[in-house]
Amino acid sequence: MKCKIAIFVSDYISQVKTFQGKLEMSHFTSEDEALLQSMLRQLLQSVKEKITGAPSVECAEEILLHLEETDENFHNYEFVKYLRQYIKNTVGPVIEEETEKCTSAQNQGEISGYDTLVQHLTKKTRESKEYREMMHALKTVMMVVVESLINKFEEDRMHDKELASKAKKERQGGYYTDNCSDSDSSFNQSYAFMSQEQLQLLAERLDPSQPKEVRQEALQTLCLAPASDILSSESWPSLRKHLTISLADPDATYSEKILRFYAKTFSSSPFNMTKEVYTSLARHLELYFLSGEYSLHISSGLDVSNSDVNRLLKKVRLLNEYQKEAPSSWIRHPEKYMEEVVESTLSLLSLKHKTSHPASPDLLSPMHFMALLDIKAVWFKKWTHAYYSRRVVFRLLEKKYKSLINAAVQQCLDYFEFCKAAVNKNSKVTDFSQQPCSDLQNFSYTGPELQYIYFVHSLCLLGRLLIYKQGQDLFPIQLKNKNDSVSITDVLVLFAQLIYYSPSYPKTALAEHTDNYSPESLVMEILQVLCDQTGSAAECLYTDTVIDALLHPVQSLLNGTEVYINCLETTLLDVADILARIAASEDGLSLLLYGENEKTAIDSPTAAHVLVQFTKKLLHDDISLLSGSELMPDVKGAFIFVCRQMYRTCEGLQMLIPYGLHESIAEAWRKTSLLSERVPTPVSDADSTSSISQESKASLLWEETLLDALLNFSTTPKGLFLLHSTGAMNDCVNFMFNSLSKKIQTNEYEDFGDRIIVTQMATTPMAAVALQNSGFIKALVTELWALLECGKDDLRITQPKSIPTDPIDQSCQKSFLFLVNILTHPAVFELLSKRDIPNKPMYSFREVPTDIIDIIDRLIILNSEAKIHSLFNYEQSHIFGLRLLNVLCCELNTLLLLETQYKVSQVLLTAQEENVTETSEGPGVFIIDGLSVERNHVLVRINMIGGPQERILPLRELDKGSGLYPWPMFSSFPVPKCYLAEIPRKTEFRQDKDLDKLLKLLKSPDKPTRWAEICRKQFCKVMKTRPDSIGGPILAELIEKFVSHLSESRTDCYFSTGSYKATDADVKKENLSSVQQLGVEMTVRYGKYLNLLKEDAENGLCFVLMNCEEFLKQQQRTVVSSLRCLQEHYAGYDWFASSIFLIMSGDREKTLMFLQQFSCLLVSAFLWLPRLHLSMHLPVTTVEYGIHPVYFCSAHHVEMLLKAELPLVCSAFHMSGFAPSQICLQWITQCFWNYMDWSEICHYIAICIFLGPDYQIYMCISVFRHLQHDILKHTEARDLQVFLKEEALHGFRVSDYLDYMEILEKIYRPMLLKDMRTIGAQNT
Repeated sequence: MKCKIAIFVSDYISQVKTFQGKLEMSHFTSEDEALLQSMLRQLLQSVKEKITGAPSVECAEEILLHLEETDENFHNYEFVKYLRQYIKNTVGPVIEEETEKCTSAQNQGEISGYDTLVQHLTKKTRESKEYREMMHALKTVMMVVVESLINKFEEDRMHDKELASKAKKERQGGYYTDNCSDSDSSFNQSYAFMSQEQLQLLAERLDPSQPKEVRQEALQTLCLAPASDILSSESWPSLRKHLTISLADPDATYSEKILRFYAKTFSSSPFNMTKEVYTSLARHLELYFLSGEYSLHISSGLDVSNSDVNRLLKKVRLLNEYQKEAPSSWIRHPEKYMEEVVESTLSLLSLKHKTSHPASPDLLSPMHFMALLDIKAVWFKKWTHAYYSRRVVFRLLEKKYKSLINAAVQQCLDYFEFCKAAVNKNSKVTDFSQQPCSDLQNFSYTGPELQYIYFVHSLCLLGRLLIYKQGQDLFPIQLKNKNDSVSITDVLVLFAQLIYYSPSYPKTALAEHTDNYSPESLVMEILQVLCDQTGSAAECLYTDTVIDALLHPVQSLLNGTEVYINCLETTLLDVADILARIAASEDGLSLLLYGENEKTAIDSPTAAHVLVQFTKKLLHDDISLLSGSELMPDVKGAFIFVCRQMYRTCEGLQMLIPYGLHESIAEAWRKTSLLSERVPTPVSDADSTSSISQESKASLLWEETLLDALLNFSTTPKGLFLLHSTGAMNDCVNFMFNSLSKKIQTNEYEDFGDRIIVTQMATTPMAAVALQNSGFIKALVTELWALLECGKDDLRITQPKSIPTDPIDQSCQKSFLFLVNILTHPAVFELLSKRDIPNKPMYSFREVPTDIIDIIDRLIILNSEAKIHSLFNYEQSHIFGLRLLNVLCCELNTLLLLETQYKVSQVLLTAQEENVTETSEGPGVFIIDGLSVERNHVLVRINMIGGPQERILPLRELDKGSGLYPWPMFSSFPVPKCYLAEIPRKTEFRQDKDLDKLLKLLKSPDKPTRWAEICRKQFCKVMKTRPDSIGGPILAELIEKFVSHLSESRTDCYFSTGSYKATDADVKKENLSSVQQLGVEMTVRYGKYLNLLKEDAENGLCFVLMNCEEFLKQQQRTVVSSLRCLQEHYAGYDWFASSIFLIMSGDREKTLMFLQQFSCLLVSAFLWLPRLHLSMHLPVTTVEYGIHPVYFCSAHHVEMLLKAELPLVCSAFHMSGFAPSQICLQWITQCFWNYMDWSEICHYIAICIFLGPDYQIYMCISVFRHLQHDILKHTEARDLQVFLKEEALHGFRVSDYLDYMEILEKIYRPMLLKDMRTIGAQNT
């Protein structure tokens, strides 16, 4: 067998060829050969440690082959530099010549791409004559160099043998020296390759019965041999046995050498070999602790400078270092190896607690020493990190070593009792975690310090244990001195108590300590990790017992009882931190709101009630123990944040509303605002300026905290309503805009919470105006324009920008969705009503839009050459505008506003008319392009009313088969009939027993007890069996009779209405506003298409609308407001009255009579939106906000039920930054027109009238359930809001979901109806 060095050098030559595959070298001289030999020797000497540490020749080869990847100094070696220079000199000209040829070829298009060029150059260079000559010369010279090195190696080895023989004779003569293994400079001098016989002889000589000199000589020889050879030899078992015993040798030098051998083995051998050494060391320590020689007592403390203690600590440290390194490699080996390591460790650490152990309980255990060296139990953390090892650790703990867990729990209990006793006696608890070291040379630990270190280790170990389900399964445990078993809950309660009973310091003081080992901070770390986990790890926290333990100091302060707590402010901050984390999860929030068993607040207040009461007391400075504290604002902010986690959700807000927390926060904000305005002007004195500056900063921070708390009320519809009542709307919006601006600058714009807040605000007029005034909309429009027309300034243009393949470029998608979220009808009405389009004769390229009216002017209504020429990207920008218009017009009230003010249809028709081919014969043909296709789609959408089966919208793409556009275009009205679906013929009406019974009940003059309930049940029966029969005249008769009866019942009437007599029988369309006129035209056109109205229906509908307005005026109040929606007339069109007019087949008297009777009922408030416009039935403040009860009541509860019933859909809305309440308000406002077919609209109205107003909420939930799959799909595509607004509800039938709605009714009706009946109350 050849020597290893020869193989290594040969392999290295192969490696050089691999790295330098494009090399060539010409001529070498004898000087070059000598130089190469020295450089190669230097290289091999540098990588000696890597090679000698390899367990086999194959591993050494791998190390050399990947040397460039693993050695950061590779390119600094002289040998590598020398080769690189020769390569450059030899093949450099060849590469340059080929590069010039390739460059010219590339210019002619023959070669393209960087990778192709490199491949071409490499191939040509390797095929060149120079390269072949260089490789031949290189091989020849390197063979000579390698041969010389091998010969030199053989000479060195013979010399070493002579020296060893001579040294042996000298030692036999009584001379001994500790020859250092790496003192010689020759390569591989430290290794001697041994045969099995030699190793067997060494094993015999290391027997403890041998003389000391023999053992020392054998150990010296053993240290020279490769560790891998020793561990894989047949003699290792006996060697291991002798080394284990010899570790206890009284000769410190001898045992130290064994320890060094172990350390060397750990660092250079694979896990399957080192585990033998580890178990040997663990066994030695186990024998040592069990021996009679061991007598280190806790009470006596520990002097680390003592030589015996120092030796023991070195052994435990070596053990611990290996424990932390082993997990990185043991997964690559059989499980039995890992199990041996784990079991030997647990066996050692559980020694103190074995019943057979004769030592006194005062003795220091192995766990004490482990804690000294690894106080935070990092070894256990690493062992339990991966499931592969965690499973084994927990299995062994459960079967054999549960005493370790018992001891850890006992340590925590003992420390807690010590702290509690000290606190109750009002004495200062000694905090070992923060004691400064006055004497740097003090290497001793007292008994209490040792116990504290053991406690910290136990605490960290238990904290890690509780994260995992297998760890939790180890509980309950039984302690010797306790009758009851200790459960997980007991341990967590203990942790909570440690927070406020153990020594702690203000947070500012803790910042001074880099490694804080205080129990409070350690427990906080554990609880925070548990809170941030999912599944069973967090669930163990979710018990009333644990929450009560956390709330103990809060409850004590609320009740005014005496509080025995170290550093109250720090404790409260910690408690708030954990509770906020708990409230951030669904299960945790439910626990805080309702408790474990849905307990009622009357019997036992839940945590939510306690927290909101305490927070209110804090805000009112009603906690005497905290008055004057520097940390008081921090404590207030922390508990406000806990409450915020609750009131950000619909269910949490419902529970906190009665406490008026929003009012308390607003009051605190107003006080802080006044104080910040009164901050005195700084004077010249530097100290006073500094103090004033600090005070103003603290005041500003507290003010922002309060504004942020108020702002977060607006994540829900009802919360936004409450925010209006605080008077802080404008300040909150300004604060939000400033915060968002900072997030944009730091690329943190993807905050879904902020986007939802903006979406909610845009649904109410006052908040929409605040968004405009704050500059938010201006910033959004400016950013959009920059993306559409300017591009990014910092983008280096190396080639022309490609034309976007999508209608809306990805860079503009976010701005597009933001505009869709913001431009609801309430916002559009406030921002655009009675505002004319600029229509300037000229637009500068530098003229950037700043408002929504500018977007409409520059991107949508392009009715002049000046506008078209002002756009750099005309087609892309105009398509963006048309897409935006398409979404806006899905909201019918917005469509009516845009059409009446800006004549959108006519502008689009004119553009279509101009977009034709020029021909000499007759009219031209429409040019099919992106813009004409978009305009065609928008024109059909805004001029045709109908559900999914009633109108046909043209696609915005070419036919995949023919490549043509199959939809007819038009440039004048009417719209081609092909866009209207044929009305299916009505099936012949067959008599139905259930329907007859319902009609008989309604017509009967005698009303039995619970008549309404009987009618409702019968109605449901008909809806489920024959839903198609409920329509037309039958439906008109049903709702007419039912409403007539309810309006005569005092218990069923919610609103009081005066008498009204219809006037102006000959009302004309001209008497109505332009919006109403257009609405009438659209309604009549739709009614005629459905064969429900006759030719003269327009006047009848005008009569109904005019009289409804006059009738409702009697119940309206006068409001002075700057909001445009509160200026006398209702802002939109009356879609509900129009629907009833169609149901009544155009009978204006029956329609008006029905609406008058219907207006008495509670359901009218939610189905008929104009009913409550400026109504005196609502509090004056509610009217002034311009928010309809459908939004802050119905839509609010839709969001609440959605979270409970369809959590995936709820999450999808959250991820999209879109609020369900916005689309629900749109559906309800226009009575689902354009979203459902007429028959389903009738059923929607019918179920709400017959079954109650809460069915409006169940209806919306049913729609979301029907759309669940599509909602998830479009959330992934990032166009959820566009899909929900543009797409009709295909395949949705009310009757199919009636059973589901009844299930929802059984669960939620009491709560919903209670809330709906309180819309007239102040601060609903």
